[in-house]
Amino acid sequence: MNSTPVQGKPGPHVGLFVTCLVDLFRPSVGFAAIKLLEAGGAQVEVPRAQTCCGQPAYNSGDRKNAVAIAKQVIETFERFDYVVAPSGSCAGMLRLHYPRLLADDPDYAERAEAIAAKSYELTSFLVGVLGLKEVDATYVGTVTYHDSCSSLRELGVKEAPRKLLLSVAGLSLVELAESEVCCGFGGAFAVKYPEISTAILDAKLHDIEGTGAKAVLSGDLGCLMQIAGRIARENAGIEVRHVAEVLAGMTEDPAIAAPRQKREGNGQRQAARLQKSSRRRARRCGVAKGVA
Repeated sequence: MNSTPVQGKPGPHVGLFVTCLVDLFRPSVGFAAIKLLEAGGAQVEVPRAQTCCGQPAYNSGDRKNAVAIAKQVIETFERFDYVVAPSGSCAGMLRLHYPRLLADDPDYAERAEAIAAKSYELTSFLVGVLGLKEVDATYVGTVTYHDSCSSLRELGVKEAPRKLLLSVAGLSLVELAESEVCCGFGGAFAVKYPEISTAILDAKLHDIEGTGAKAVLSGDLGCLMQIAGRIARENAGIEVRHVAEVLAGMTEDPAIAAPRQKREGNGQRQAARLQKSSRRRARRCGVAKGVA
């Protein structure tokens, strides 16, 4: 992986904000993010004290708990040069909403502004701050890319993931007809308005199928889980992966919502050993324990 770090100087100290969904449902995204950040020259740390970004509480009108969570995040991450999340949704919460949430707090207003100024979505940080130009990864096949609403509309992230994907050996990128249209997830929206969410999602699935792509990628796990669930129920046969996994060359595990492959011989024992090994790796990196 090629980047342009300043010679003779240590890379920036980056605090990886793992996100709840990555921690609980797809830890491999956290490991992929670490690999990419380190390849770009960053010194990465995953604070064990981190929790949720507070977005569920904030979006539900629970201001009291949203403020408490925001303060805890600030206290945990303000010592880092940068805060990076493999999610436009969580990065957007830190970058845009913390300053608004704490604007009237004399003890936290400036600290919220400071944390916001150094918080980034993963691919935008790799390209825009670390200067990563290409990645050392291979993925053979055609993929398409879904722009999450938070990444695109709140943070303006569009070119960075595509720039890096074009450097992946064997990968061909074909654009969706409506790549900027919502997938219908929207966090609590999908729960409150399931019929509307499903209608939006079905249109997105139709768009994905129309590309003929082998896989659909995105930078937000919420969108990916929404899309993957529908694809699995429809047996559409399309892989769903986080862009970080492809960029890091970490696509050995089954795609999101895909069935686990059967193992020959002592399959169950092998699977148990793999799960234990994964948990040990996660504990060493602080990913599995980092988020409540």
